[in-house]
Amino acid sequence: MIHADLLKLLLPPSSLDPGAPALSAELLAEGNALDAAAATAELLLDEADPRTTSAFLTDWERVAGLPDGCVLASGIAQSSAQRRAALVARITMLGGQSAAYYIALAASLGYTITVTEFDLHDVDDSVEHPLTGAPWQFAWRVNAPLNTIGVLAVTDTVADPLAWWGNELLECVINRLKPAHTHVLFAYT
Repeated sequence: MIHADLLKLLLPPSSLDPGAPALSAELLAEGNALDAAAATAELLLDEADPRTTSAFLTDWERVAGLPDGCVLASGIAQSSAQRRAALVARITMLGGQSAAYYIALAASLGYTITVTEFDLHDVDDSVEHPLTGAPWQFAWRVNAPLNTIGVLAVTDTVADPLAWWGNELLECVINRLKPAHTHVLFAYT
């Protein structure tokens, strides 16, 4: 039921004719204003959630310190869906040092990776084990496809690119979030 009909029901009984042209026009105008306010309130529910925001995405990004410096340095234009994913990741990110953390981080950026950790070679290792000395205990390798291609999603806007590619963002974000005492190698296949 629209608000104009509800306002008619609120009139005192038998004192006013809700069908009178002037009163009917007034109730319709007031009802339309209330309908518009209700629609705006419903939109605000979507905008209050960073997973569904669109009109307030720029405001959410400002509060969360986005876009990431790596995105700005890479010159990559992110789609609305990527910006929203980065926002949600920034708000919910707990951090970590495990391979699983970096795999999930890369996935949130649109990359599929694996992580190789190196350990010291000792006499108990097989002859096929790489000969790695003490410095290698602080090195790890990110293995990723040579070209990761992202494509436009349904939740993107018409201003977003149809496709994008490159690994600069992956390297920048992982290097920024890696433990300070480690060195990351990137291998592309």
